[in-house]
Amino acid sequence: MGLFDRLRGDESPRVAFIGVDGVPYSLLSENEELFPNFAAIADEGSAGEISSIVPPESSACWPSLTTGKNPGETGVYGFQDREVGTYDTYVPMGGDVQADRVWDHVQEDGRQATVMNVPVTFPPQRSVQRMVSGFLSSGLEKAAYPDDVRDYLESIDYRIDVNPKLGHEADKTEFIEDAQETLDARFEAFEHYVEEDDWDLFFGVFMTTDRVNHFLFEDYERDGEYREEFLEFYRTVDDYVGRLRETLPENTTLVVASDHGFTSLDYEVHCNEWLREEGWISFRTDDPEELDDITDETRVYSFIPGRFYINLEGRDPRGSVPQEEYDAVRDELKSDLESLEGPNGRKVVDRVVEKEAAFRGDHDDIAPDLVAIPNHGFDLKSGFKADSDVFDTGPRNGMHSFDDTALYIDHPGATIDDADLFDITPTILDLMDIEYRRGAFDGASLV
Repeated sequence: MGLFDRLRGDESPRVAFIGVDGVPYSLLSENEELFPNFAAIADEGSAGEISSIVPPESSACWPSLTTGKNPGETGVYGFQDREVGTYDTYVPMGGDVQADRVWDHVQEDGRQATVMNVPVTFPPQRSVQRMVSGFLSSGLEKAAYPDDVRDYLESIDYRIDVNPKLGHEADKTEFIEDAQETLDARFEAFEHYVEEDDWDLFFGVFMTTDRVNHFLFEDYERDGEYREEFLEFYRTVDDYVGRLRETLPENTTLVVASDHGFTSLDYEVHCNEWLREEGWISFRTDDPEELDDITDETRVYSFIPGRFYINLEGRDPRGSVPQEEYDAVRDELKSDLESLEGPNGRKVVDRVVEKEAAFRGDHDDIAPDLVAIPNHGFDLKSGFKADSDVFDTGPRNGMHSFDDTALYIDHPGATIDDADLFDITPTILDLMDIEYRRGAFDGASLV
């Protein structure tokens, strides 16, 4: 569908979705004088805090946001997942997402979708108008479809992601410059394709916000060295959102959302080391590197972020916990997690979510048995090296949160109340007048 079709009278409603990965609603709503374009959307449409998903990690969040379904249906639970019936692990990619994306519904309705820089979409789908894969892509050459999109992006020095290693340096100047250049090229590409005016759904994600938050969020929240640089970066984000809003064609609704919130980080918590010290896990080698290095006596192991698995007979290859002891072991583990305190005397875990409360669907066979949602200030890590302390600090000073996720809808009829990520896909489809089966999603339309 091109401009000629629209001039002939095709007035089907359109949506432009702009993702701002990891941006907390409080950052935007408490600084309206700094971010007037977000404030204008809130005033003229609707805005509010929503909930993320369990667990609040980008690799799981974006598949759920773009499908309206929980990880039990998408089959993606985090940055690392486990093969059914084995101790083999893998990094989920776009092809591992087992539920239809919102742009699949748009294409099936005979309309066009442009999708840019969404995490966990590599390799790009060739069923859409154009797609540039985001986080986890191997590089721009293989991430862009069709070829003319790749050629254009190369000409503007477009980048899939920032160089996060720069954030590990004590001097953040080079990292901030790299983040700004990545953001600038992303906006240039978004503006270019928005102006093409040949799409019905434009779906693009600024992921650089998440990267900046990981390395500078404490500076913002606790008045650190780089607070002004952090705010200046977000002034640019606000400006770009406003300019995209002004560029949108008639009959287009703008939706802006994050996939999780953010908080300052005080301690990384190495969960498998904690499990080892508490007698839940042991290793067959002095230098463990992978899940298969656990011993037959191991009762529990962990994956990021805060996912805990019972080493269960009949499910795990060397399961040590009999089926009849499952509930008792899980209850004991849950109690231990709820009691865990950090070096500062604060409780590490806000709440522990049981498998059946968060996950349901055809792909819940690799779901964690428990997910610990940390209190602000803690990041639950789960490497298999046995030489770390339980509590540690690293180069990052910001971490994801389940709460404080942001949603802005440039539509006065939208109601953002007790909403979560699952509501976004049905909302987009309703805004576009695309029919879907009621009950097809874990969320519901907000309009």
